[in-house]
Amino acid sequence: MSIHVALTHKTTYSYDRAVTLGPQTIRLRPAPHARTPILAYSLKVEPRPHFINWQQDPQGNFQARVVFPERVTHFDVTVDLVADMATINPFDFFLEPEAENFPFAYDPVLDQELAPFRKLETPGPKLAALLAQIPRHERRMVDMLVEVNQLVQSRISYIVRLEPGVWEPEKALTEGRGSCRDSAWLLVQALRHLGFAARFCSGYLIQLVADQKPVDGGPEGPAADFTDLHAWAEVYLPGAGWVGLDATSGLMAGEGHIPLAATPDPQSAAPISGLVEKAETEFGFEMAVTRLRETPRVTRPYTPATWAAIQAAGAKVDAAIEAQGLRLTMGGEPTFVAATDREAAEWNTDALGPTKRAYAGRLLRRLIPLWSKGAVIHTGQGKQYPGEPLPRFALSAHWRADGEPVWRNPALLASDDDKGTATAAEAEAFGRILAERLQVPPDLLRAAHEDVHYYLWRESRLPANVVAEDAKLADRLERARFARLFRGGLSEPTGSVLPLRRVVQGGERRWQSGRWFFRDDTIFLTPGDAPMGLRLPLSSLPWIDPAQLAKEADSITDPFSPDRDRELRPRDQLRASLPLPEGRDGELSADQQPTPQAAPEVGMDDPAQVRTALCVEPRNGLLHVFFPPLFDVEDWLALVAAVEATAEETGQKVLLEGYLPPRDPRLPHFSVTPDPGVIEVNIHPATSWPDMVERTEQLYEQARQVGLAAEKFMLDGKHVGTGGGNHVVMGAARPEDSPFLRRPDLLRSLVSFWHNHPSLSFLFSGLFIGPTSQHPRVDEARMDALRELDIAFGELDRIGGNPPPWMTDRLFRNILADMTGNTHRTEFCIDKMYDPNSSTGRLGLVEFRAFEMPPHPEMSLAQMLLMRSALAAFWRTPYRQSLVRWGTGLHDRFMLPHHAERDFAGALEELGQMGFPLEGSGSPRIWSSASRRSAKSRSRAWSWSCATRWSPGTCWVRSRPPAAPSATWTAASSACRPRSATGCPTVSS
Repeated sequence: MSIHVALTHKTTYSYDRAVTLGPQTIRLRPAPHARTPILAYSLKVEPRPHFINWQQDPQGNFQARVVFPERVTHFDVTVDLVADMATINPFDFFLEPEAENFPFAYDPVLDQELAPFRKLETPGPKLAALLAQIPRHERRMVDMLVEVNQLVQSRISYIVRLEPGVWEPEKALTEGRGSCRDSAWLLVQALRHLGFAARFCSGYLIQLVADQKPVDGGPEGPAADFTDLHAWAEVYLPGAGWVGLDATSGLMAGEGHIPLAATPDPQSAAPISGLVEKAETEFGFEMAVTRLRETPRVTRPYTPATWAAIQAAGAKVDAAIEAQGLRLTMGGEPTFVAATDREAAEWNTDALGPTKRAYAGRLLRRLIPLWSKGAVIHTGQGKQYPGEPLPRFALSAHWRADGEPVWRNPALLASDDDKGTATAAEAEAFGRILAERLQVPPDLLRAAHEDVHYYLWRESRLPANVVAEDAKLADRLERARFARLFRGGLSEPTGSVLPLRRVVQGGERRWQSGRWFFRDDTIFLTPGDAPMGLRLPLSSLPWIDPAQLAKEADSITDPFSPDRDRELRPRDQLRASLPLPEGRDGELSADQQPTPQAAPEVGMDDPAQVRTALCVEPRNGLLHVFFPPLFDVEDWLALVAAVEATAEETGQKVLLEGYLPPRDPRLPHFSVTPDPGVIEVNIHPATSWPDMVERTEQLYEQARQVGLAAEKFMLDGKHVGTGGGNHVVMGAARPEDSPFLRRPDLLRSLVSFWHNHPSLSFLFSGLFIGPTSQHPRVDEARMDALRELDIAFGELDRIGGNPPPWMTDRLFRNILADMTGNTHRTEFCIDKMYDPNSSTGRLGLVEFRAFEMPPHPEMSLAQMLLMRSALAAFWRTPYRQSLVRWGTGLHDRFMLPHHAERDFAGALEELGQMGFPLEGSGSPRIWSSASRRSAKSRSRAWSWSCATRWSPGTCWVRSRPPAAPSATWTAASSACRPRSATGCPTVSS
């Protein structure tokens, strides 16, 4: 992930006559302590003849002593070098324990050795005042140095100063400006007065144009590649050595800082010094930097030519898919982390955190204008796993495929970034107007309260020396709940409840409400923190025979229902969007008058009892509207339209929550949800390659704009992915069109091909593989699973033709699972292909889970192209090869770069033979070794280095050449590391 640049520096002195030059000292060779690798260097001095003698000064800097035996009319010095601009982490160092905090003292022996670099000058009033601003209390050493560096940078404005010499600190502070050498010398003096050993450093500064501009208001960097002579300071820290601080920028020295001379005083660091006979002199100075070689990197993985070839290959695969009638759609589940605060638990292990929902909401809102104009935002209940006190959130956007807006005014949809003062009274007023709009009696709206008896009982159990507002309970959520409730008062309503359901009356669907009866005629919510719609005391409603209730209940529409072929009614024809009667004076119309309901009798039940409800709750100052379960998509759309109309009338922003609309291809959606350590975006399926390219690029860019990244760093500075997946969801726009249901052998082909080529499972995966990972292969848990898979394949052949879709599910469900039987956590997940037990499982979808999140959209799209090519190839020619029994060699071999590379090349060759070449003549060099090395530091499949999975040491590989009578042992590449320093796995091939 480096860039090789050529730097040319030419200095010329032209004299008006031939002059005598004394010995000239040239300090233009990178110093030995330069961290940027210098691949080539040359120094050219003119005129000839001359003599060059390379030396090292007392500080170890290289210097060339040049002697001219004859008089000269000019003196030219040309430096050419090639630098490897690999990223350097300036904080990648350790400190001795005694130097981890400021203040500290050098060891006596070290103190003597550093004496020249601690020489002090008497500070003037300006420098003394600057030093007085620096606190002397104990704090981390790195924080202290960054603070001093930025303090100097803030006091001295940078100027280009051509006159020779370095200003004294007092002059620079008085002027409030100075060149880089003036700021550097001021910083050196400030550090010495604080007790540090510091030195002046001159060198080259190379700045390259950034691949991406920052979005947080930070400096954008140069508009063009740039180089110049520069000066900075270096401070000596025990354990770390000399550390560079650039006072001009206020930053640490990085890969662009190439030191030429580091000395106690600026005079001995001059690039060129020497005597010359008095004469008129013209001075010339030229510097240039040129990129020689750019290896692929995470911010630019492909050259424009390669990316154009990938685009062309995608178009070719699209044409084949269209010609074959594959009717394929592909979605995804990419994951992101915050670009800042990477150490927080919510971006490493926790599913929820203080900032995750706000990030998710901002990303969702930026994507809606691009993907789903006219969408409504819904906050639903997400997953909940053991140990999590509350369900996770799930933010989703829903819109109509026909282009009709679901929600017209986005300004009426509140977000977590909004502040409000909504009260229970405003919630009740909103609910009454909404009830009128739904043409149900507003008097059936009832207030709901927290269970005062429960909380009073809990208060009585508190210790005698605490109060409820500061209960000091061990459970953080319970403690916050107590404080909130007792500060607000238990007598205040939590919100309003409107019993509501959709029924058919007189041949048309309309809303129906009813009275809820309780023993004490008060609605007390179940204690908790969830929305009130999830805490309704439904068990306290009058009892109804469950069998009778099941007959009356509506049901989820079958995903194969022909009703989904009809067009949705326009928004203005939905009953809920009808305006309220003009000039209403509070009197209810005849059809809105509540029908008298008798109280329930003991032993009698009433199946007509409305048992679902809409809730309006003021929470965190914002109005939340909780939707009841609905089973027809038009009912849900009608209720959304009624809520928006009510929000317009009242001027109240609202958040919609509760039950999701029924899944329907006429109402597409995408969502943003939390997962441990990441935010996951569930992208709606794309029907073509251009759609996939556009959505993927838009997603990455919008995520970057809100402060999310597709990469992070480990504790040792290693560049890795988000830790989440980049799952691929394959299917069709309609379940019955799914290629996996129309041709079950397609699933067999995919599973077999990936099994026979383990590199496809491991190259693009993350740091964790194997039976306990999130995407285990069939043969990583139980060896006998392959026998079962063979039996399933044979049964498919025996059935032949077009078996019923449930047959494919029953054949593979218990095989495509991890060792615990979890069918979701496996390489190929068929949970949503055709599960007869669930309507949401009969969607014709197959999910591939072994792709980890790549840092760049083009890398993600290359993965998608591989999958699309495989599907198109196997639809044309089913893959019928026998399953390979890899045994223990699965991990022993394919964790090594050599075997993984060979196997991957073989997989691409097979696809090429099927008519879908992805490498070689006439196809893009997507998988070239350069591209694979592009993410070496990310520990991804784009790297053939296995150092990410092995600890330091030497790995030995046993190989048996074809003609060799016995095994031979050879040392593998130094990039290959065994799992521990004390042992090495035996690897056979």
